[in-house]
Order: sequence, then C-alpha cells, then structure tokens
Amino acid sequence: MRPEYLTKEAIQLFIKSAFAEDIGPGDYSSLAAIPTDKTGRAKLLIKDEGILAGLEMAEMIFKAFDPYLQVELLLKDGDSVKFGDIGLIVSGPAGSILSAERLVLNCMQRMSGIATITNRLTQKIIHTKARLMDTRKTTPNFRLMEKWAVHIGGGVNHRFALYDMVMLKDNHVDFAGGIRAAIERTKSYLQANELTLKIEIETRNLEEVKEVIEVGGVDFVMLDNMDYTTMKEAVDLIDGRFATEASGGITEETLEAVAKCGVDFISMGALTHSVKSMDISLKAF
Repeated sequence: MRPEYLTKEAIQLFIKSAFAEDIGPGDYSSLAAIPTDKTGRAKLLIKDEGILAGLEMAEMIFKAFDPYLQVELLLKDGDSVKFGDIGLIVSGPAGSILSAERLVLNCMQRMSGIATITNRLTQKIIHTKARLMDTRKTTPNFRLMEKWAVHIGGGVNHRFALYDMVMLKDNHVDFAGGIRAAIERTKSYLQANELTLKIEIETRNLEEVKEVIEVGGVDFVMLDNMDYTTMKEAVDLIDGRFATEASGGITEETLEAVAKCGVDFISMGALTHSVKSMDISLKAF
C-alpha cells in the first residue's frame, strides 16, 4: 500500500520534470542512430545484493515516455535480490527503451540502496517497540522517491515536508524564547489558521523534557543527542504522555541500544543522505 503522499499526480509530475531535465528537446543519440521502426527487448539486470525498490516506478517511467512499451515485471518492490536476478523485461520501440533507460536506472539504483539499508537496520531493532524513521535530509526534487524507498524497506516516513507537521527544533525554541513560548505560539497560530497539524518539539536535556511535560499540548517529543542514561530517564519521565523520537548521531552500531531505551521512533538521516546505490543495469538481448 502506497503512503498518502504517493499520488498518481505527484509521481507523474516528477517523471515529467525528470524527462525535461534529461532529454530536453530530444535524445539525439537514439534519434540519430536507431531506425524509427526498430524494436527490441532489454532486461533489468541486478548486479548486487539487497532489497529491490522502484520497479513499480520503472514501469510508470517507461509507460509515460512511450505507451507502446510493454513492461513485464518479474519481481516486485521489497523483494530480496542477488547478483544475476532479472527485475523486469521491457520491449517495444528500441529508441524509447534507450531514452527512458537512464531515468529508470537512476531511480531504481538509489531507491534500492535506500530500501536495502532501511531493511537491514529495521531488522536490528525488530525485537523492540521502536520503529525506524526517515528525515527531511533528502535530495532536492527526489524526496518523493527516497521516502517511498524507505517505506518499501520497512521504515516509517516522518513528515514529508514543512507543511504537513509542525516540528519545533532547537533553533525554533531558541528564537521563540523557550519551550513554553514556542509551544503556546504554535498552538495559537494553528487555531487562528484552522490547521490541524501534529506538533513535535525537540528537547536537548531533562530540564527541557520536564518543561514540555508541564506545558503539554504536543504530540511528539524528540530526544536529541542524549546519551543512553539520559534518554532512558527522559522516556520514564514522559511515561507515555507523548510519542518519543530519538534523533541525532545514531549509528548502526548504537541503534539497538537506543531502541532499548523504550523510545517509539528512531530517526536517521543516513537512510537517505549517505546511502550506497545498488548496482543495476539495463541490457539488450
């Protein structure tokens, strides 16, 4: 099931923009070298191990470029793959296959890399109640696909953008004049503008956690860059009043220990900002 932000309109808008960037007035290599009536077939060849993501997207890309292209999906998003597996076969006008090839590969390579690391890290905390979550540390104009890949890999999507949730980070708190001022101003603003958005606030120490508990009025409390002992105490203080999110400096090595603090969510920017793409190619046959 796709997340709410993955609308058909949003996906098609991305594809249109990506083709405009890559092809512009024409793919002159294919137009020049390939006869217009030439047809062919190509297979999506997996040359790595991990979790495949972007097959559904690939089919949309091929079809958006040329409705005469036929796509046979041999695997599905979320499948474990290994070297030599074939994800799909595309057939039809050869020039169209070549023109769409790079966009398909760019999307699938990065999405599969993200899904792979998300899946691997999710398995490390599956025995706890914590859920692994992404952030807004995404590639400009590619966030849609990166968050989709996190979802495919078994992770949880945090807010999609600045408009669908209020997150009061440390700078918001400092500029607003403190925890109480930030929360109260936010609640007044949402009410005045008839907005029903969830509110999350970042805390940096136990004093700020205690102040959030006193003020109330939020849905999530972020525990930022806290050591194990402090985070565990913060979770105990909150005692289920608000959902908790651990964030800041969390690595694959420290992930399980953080989960054992009892937090509800653990956010990691590394899911999207420093991932290794999967090696995938498209080969004619």
